[in-house]
Amino acid sequence: MSANSFDARSTLRVGDESYEIFRLDKVEGSARLPYSLKVLLENLLRTEDGANITADHIRALGGWDSQAQPSQEIQFTPARVIMQDFTGVPCVVDLATMREAVKELGGDPSKINPLAPAELVIDHSVIADKFGTRDSFAQNVELEYGRNKERYQFLRWGQTAFDEFKVVPPGTGIVHQVNIEHLARTVMVRGGQAYPDTLVGTDSHTTMVNGLGVLGWGVGGIEAEAAMLGQPVSMLIPRVVGFKLTGELPTGTTATDLVLTITEMLRKHGVVGKFVEFYGEGVAATSLANRATIGNMSPEFGSTAAIFPIDDETLNYLKLTGRSEQQVALVEAYAKEQGLWLDPSAEPDFSEKLELDLSTVVPSIAGPKRPQDRIVLANAAEQFAQDVRNYVDDVDEAGKESFPASDAPALTPNGAPSKPVQVTAPDGSTYEIDHGAVTVAAITSCTNTSNPYVMVAAALVAKKAVEKGLTRKPWVKTTLAPGSKVVTDYFDKAGLTPYLDKVGFNLVGYGCTTCIGNSGPLPEEVSKAVNEHDLAVTSVLSGNRNFEGRINPDVKMNYLASPPLVVAYALAGSMKVDITKDALGTDQDGNPVYLKDIWPSEAEVNEVVAGAIGEDMFSKSYQDVFAGDAQWQALPIPTGDTFEWDAQSTYVRKPPYFEGMTMDPAPVEDIAGARVLAKLGDSVTTDHISPAGAIKADTPAGQYLTEHGVERRDFNSYGSRRGNHEVMIRGTFANIRLRNQIAPGTEGGYTRDFTQDGGPVSFIYDASQNYQAAGVPLVVLAGKEYGSGSSRDWAAKGTALLGVKAVIAESYERIHRSNLIGMGVLPLQFPEGASAQSLGLTGEETFSVSGVTELNEGRTPRTVKVTTDTGVEFDAVVRIDTPGEADYYRNGGIMQYVLRNLIRG
Repeated sequence: MSANSFDARSTLRVGDESYEIFRLDKVEGSARLPYSLKVLLENLLRTEDGANITADHIRALGGWDSQAQPSQEIQFTPARVIMQDFTGVPCVVDLATMREAVKELGGDPSKINPLAPAELVIDHSVIADKFGTRDSFAQNVELEYGRNKERYQFLRWGQTAFDEFKVVPPGTGIVHQVNIEHLARTVMVRGGQAYPDTLVGTDSHTTMVNGLGVLGWGVGGIEAEAAMLGQPVSMLIPRVVGFKLTGELPTGTTATDLVLTITEMLRKHGVVGKFVEFYGEGVAATSLANRATIGNMSPEFGSTAAIFPIDDETLNYLKLTGRSEQQVALVEAYAKEQGLWLDPSAEPDFSEKLELDLSTVVPSIAGPKRPQDRIVLANAAEQFAQDVRNYVDDVDEAGKESFPASDAPALTPNGAPSKPVQVTAPDGSTYEIDHGAVTVAAITSCTNTSNPYVMVAAALVAKKAVEKGLTRKPWVKTTLAPGSKVVTDYFDKAGLTPYLDKVGFNLVGYGCTTCIGNSGPLPEEVSKAVNEHDLAVTSVLSGNRNFEGRINPDVKMNYLASPPLVVAYALAGSMKVDITKDALGTDQDGNPVYLKDIWPSEAEVNEVVAGAIGEDMFSKSYQDVFAGDAQWQALPIPTGDTFEWDAQSTYVRKPPYFEGMTMDPAPVEDIAGARVLAKLGDSVTTDHISPAGAIKADTPAGQYLTEHGVERRDFNSYGSRRGNHEVMIRGTFANIRLRNQIAPGTEGGYTRDFTQDGGPVSFIYDASQNYQAAGVPLVVLAGKEYGSGSSRDWAAKGTALLGVKAVIAESYERIHRSNLIGMGVLPLQFPEGASAQSLGLTGEETFSVSGVTELNEGRTPRTVKVTTDTGVEFDAVVRIDTPGEADYYRNGGIMQYVLRNLIRG
């Protein structure tokens, strides 16, 4: 029960139903707040307990100073938690382990139970092994169940063992699309109360639901576990960036072009740790599907959330997707009553403001390795010719001298490096591939497959291409992985499926596939040619992530593009083709066919969307969404409150986090005599730290699986084995594109092991084991934006289990910094303007960190002293940003903190 210090408790009547609400207008200053902060204010009013959440916290939020730097801590209690299976499996593993730990410490295991609704969607496990045939989907699902039976049995056990925990089975859709189409409430009803739907999710793209007016963002799995167990999320009241939209998108542009433009703008502006909120007349002209696309890519901007207020467009979408009349009426009444309804002419109090005239957006792609690196489509071929220099070291076809990539001359599209290689297909036909060949063209990921306008546009491009006699080039692996069954339903109803099939975009699964690294192998002959001749080939995908080493181990350069452009590049077959003016192929009469010849008009797209999509599709797809198919229901389920661990399992193992844990935490200690495990550059992502893709046989993780009797074909991916800490420790810092500056000339999970004479190059895992056996603590040195990318808890868990005690970086992305603290790793920051390079650090030094013990006195030091055996000294900034984070660190991590509190409570 709320302390209700502001007399905010009231009643809202909607139809025949009455709901308890907490009125925002009872708090002075609330009317001028941005939408997102009003949602947080309601959260505090409703959960005020006089201890963790007080009247002073509520007054601080009501009196928010938009221009101040964040300093006021609040406790945010999300209404629910959402997970996908890669990050969700370790969450359930941890909950199962916590039950045993509670029992061992004399507590009640049943206390370990979600206190807020927790929903998990299995969407990250399907791999696009099979493609280009009618039965690709069925074959991939069969392979998925074969590989993941242990994990799926474990999740089915979790669904029966834990209250408030539901699982959406495989083959249903992508978590974020299922969320906006079905799971999101917009206004939550629970215990007779109505309040804003809020959430945290174990995937960074949880922010897609921001398009529905729902405040939520991605957190690490360890934070999500705490939220499930009733722990509020400790946060500082953020700065809020107002992003004004005016005008309308011009004909020929898509939501993807818009979101890549916004991503570029916000990355340039700097919004890490901030909320972004869209306002202005242009919001009303932005469809819900486009809002969801923009919200989805909030992690690519770097912001915590990117939200749109509620309006008629929100209501129309809720109706379309089958929400009940009462729910839609409640959303409208609640939003209007609480001042959460969009006023296009309003100018809320924002910390910073940006503006975009939608009419200025032009067709774009992004790449070759970061989402924010937008390229105007008309310049793409020319830009590729310049960028490819960073990926090749060979002689071009004109016989120029071999040149190192860093010294390559400026190149035009016609002068790009070239190494044509003849390939023989299984049917005996031959073709030629070269640098720039598009080897993967994937319509995939939540970002765009939830948007019917871009999906229908892609299908119409396919239709027009087929009518002109075009098809994909033979070296292109083409895949279609929609975010829900609704997409294939409207393709079927519109008669567009046969055309997608004819250009190779057959259904391969309902899941993230290529965007998460589950692109599956390239055709054997293509892979062989690429690797034997070191070709810099490319992928084009309608996703949100294109980081190095993520999409496919054979593919060096990756580009984000709208679904219709993905189809176009599959037809063109190369990034060297300027698809805005070069022919994509020839028709039946030998005439050139250009992109403009097969690009659908806005009217054509709208006509198909209007005629093919209806409420009945959503109602049918989601009527029994948690039941699963016969294959899911036939899985045998273990029983009991505690899980029966299988010592032979290579998927699900009991982790060591609570071994030797006592009720009282040991004092925090300074760090002495530490060695550097990795010295890394800028923009090292959680993909670099903890890859989710393929496991190579000659790595520690591959060797572990081989030793445990797993055939190479059954290795599956790192993401699918997140329930096994033995695999994940060995996979930490194992991305094939990681460049550890301590071991120059290497690429992948290598370091130097200074427990051996001369510090020979070694696998990072092997060196870590030697350091830990010798009692030597470890540190990681890094550049700017350390830990950007996915909310990948294993990037922090693996770091901790490798024996890393501190990371010293120039700057951090929000989620990973928080996750490091949650695993007991100290995040430190170089002094302003300083870096490992400017300080002359090589990574061969030994490090000591003093001043950390001040935490034992109940205070968080602003800086600590870092010294090395070579005489370098500096004051590192301590990035423990809130008192709550300090409590987690003192306890050795967030899970230990929660466990102790639950037992004491």
